[in-house]
Amino acid sequence: MSSALTDLCRYPIVQAPMAGGASGPQLAAAVADAGGLGFLAAGYKTADGMYHEIKQLRRLTGGPFGVNLFMPQPALADAGAVEVYRHQLAGEAAWYETPLGDPDGCGDDAYEAKVAILREDPVPVVSFTFGCPTRDTLDAFAKAGTYTIVTVTSAEEAQAAQWAGADAVCVQGVEAGGHQSTHRDDPQADHTGIGLLSLVTQVRETVQIPIVAAGGLMRGSQIAAVLAAGADAAQLGTAFLICPESGAHLLHKQALTNPLFVRTELTRAFSGRPARGLVNRFVREHGPYAPAAYPQVHYLTTGLRQAAAKAGDAQGMALWAGQGHRMARELPVGELIELLVAELEAARAALSMRSPR
Repeated sequence: MSSALTDLCRYPIVQAPMAGGASGPQLAAAVADAGGLGFLAAGYKTADGMYHEIKQLRRLTGGPFGVNLFMPQPALADAGAVEVYRHQLAGEAAWYETPLGDPDGCGDDAYEAKVAILREDPVPVVSFTFGCPTRDTLDAFAKAGTYTIVTVTSAEEAQAAQWAGADAVCVQGVEAGGHQSTHRDDPQADHTGIGLLSLVTQVRETVQIPIVAAGGLMRGSQIAAVLAAGADAAQLGTAFLICPESGAHLLHKQALTNPLFVRTELTRAFSGRPARGLVNRFVREHGPYAPAAYPQVHYLTTGLRQAAAKAGDAQGMALWAGQGHRMARELPVGELIELLVAELEAARAALSMRSPR
C-alpha cells in the first residue's frame, strides 16, 4: 500500500459507501475499529443530515473514516420519457397504495453545501461518485488535510481524476453492486462495462496515483488478486451489507443468500441510472422500459420502494448487490475483517510457495 493509505488503515480493506441507509455510523465505526477504512454514504442525505452522522461517527470511533459525495448531474433527462415511465408505474402505485414521487427533486444532492461543511470541519477522506470534482475543489481539500478519492470506471476517467488532482482513484469493475459510477451516463454504453482485474491493470498502466479496487470482492483471496494486479487496497460493499452493523433492511440482507434470487443485473428500473441489483419482479417488469433519467426516476420510485419494504415485499425493493452476493457471510464486522485478512495472508503464502525461486 502507498504510505498515505497505510497511514489511514491497518489493512488494505475499504468498506464501500452504500447510499440508502446501509453505510451509517455504526458500520463505518466497526470497520475503522477493526483496522479497515469505513465510509459514510452522504448520497441522498441533506447536508445537515450528513453533518449529524459525522458527529455520531466521531463519538463511536477515534479511527479514520471517509465520507462519500454524489457529484451534481447534468439535466439531460427527456421529460416525455419520464412521464411515460410514470404512467407505466401507475399500477405499482395502486398496488402499494402510495403516490409516485416528484421527479423534479434535488438534482445536485446538496453537493456544494456538503463540500462547504467538509472543508470547514475536515474528515480524513472524501470520495466522489458520478464524476470528478474541479481542481479547485480537490486543492481545497488537500489544503485542509483531506485525502481525496475519485471513483472511476475506465482508464480515461482515472487519467482525468489524476489531472484534476485526486489523491487516489477507486476503480469500479462491472461486477460491483449498486450504481455504476460512470462520469457520463451514456445509454449507448449500457452493458459494456469492464471486469475488475482487466480494469485495474489498465488503470495501473495509465496513472501513477494509488488505486482502490472495487467490484464483486467477497474473499481474502480476491483481495490478494487485485493487489497483485496493481491495486493498493480493495473496497468491499456487498460483503459488509449483511453484517449486523449494516443499516440495510432485513429483507435486503436475507435476499443476498436467498436461493430465490439467482442472479444480478444492471438496471435503470429504480433510479434511471445503471445499477447492479438482484433480479426481482420490479426489475423484470420495468427494467427494459426505464429511461436514462437520473435522479428523476430515483425520486419517482422512492415511495414505491419504501412501501414495498414496509409491506415486507422484497419483489418491489431495490436489492443492490454485487456479483459475489451468494458468498456473503453473516458475521460481525470485526470477525469478517479478521477472516478476510487471514484469507489474504493464506493466498499470499500460497502464491509465494508456487513462485519460482
